[in-house]
Amino acid sequence: MKITIIYDNEVYKKEEGFKADWGFSCLIETDLAKILFDTGANGSILLSNMKKLSIDPHSIDEVFISHAHFDHAGGLSDFLKINKNVKVYLPISFYEHINAKEIISVEEPLQIHENIFSTGELGGIEQSLAIKTEKGIAVIAGCSHPGVRDILRVSSKFGKVYALIGGLHGFREFDLLKDLELVCACHCTMFKSEIRSLYPEKSIRCGVGKIISL
Repeated sequence: MKITIIYDNEVYKKEEGFKADWGFSCLIETDLAKILFDTGANGSILLSNMKKLSIDPHSIDEVFISHAHFDHAGGLSDFLKINKNVKVYLPISFYEHINAKEIISVEEPLQIHENIFSTGELGGIEQSLAIKTEKGIAVIAGCSHPGVRDILRVSSKFGKVYALIGGLHGFREFDLLKDLELVCACHCTMFKSEIRSLYPEKSIRCGVGKIISL
C-alpha cells in the first residue's frame, strides 16, 4: 500500500514546486482501489499538486471525505467536475449536495473493501479509515475531532493498530502513541515537535509530496 500526501499545510520538498495550504488530502493506493482521502480546501491547489505528482484524477476509484469542514471537502466539487464517476463515502452529517456516480452516507463502522474499513462517524462529525496491512492497522484521520483515543479504540476492532497518519487537532495525550510503530502528524496537529521529540524513532514528517509505503 502506498500513501501520497497531496494537500497539507507544509511541503515535503520545496524544490518540487508543490503548493502548501491549510487542509489535507492524500491518495491511498491498494491492490483493490485508489482512494482519494479528503480534498483539501482549494480545488485548484489540489489538482495542481496532483498534476505535479503525476496523479491522474480519472484513475481514482473512490473518494472518502472525513468530515464536512472546508479544509477537507473544499476541493471536492472541482475534483468531481473532472471525475464524477467515483463512489463517494461521506459521513452521515455531511450537508452539501454533490454530483457523483454513487454516494454512500456512513454512520456506523463499514467495510469498504476486504481490508479497508470506515470507523463510522464518531462524535457526530468525522469518520476515519482503518486499513489492514501486513504489519497491522493503518489509521488515516482527517482532523481527529472525535479524539485520537476514540478513533484508535474503534480502529482496534479491526486489528492491532500499527500506524496513525493525518491531522491530530488539539491532540496532547501523547502516551496513546507509545504502542504504535509509525506516526505521521499532518495538517492541524498543534504539537508536532513534541510528538517528534517524544517518539523520534517512529515519527515521520508530513508534507505535500511525501510518500509512505506500508
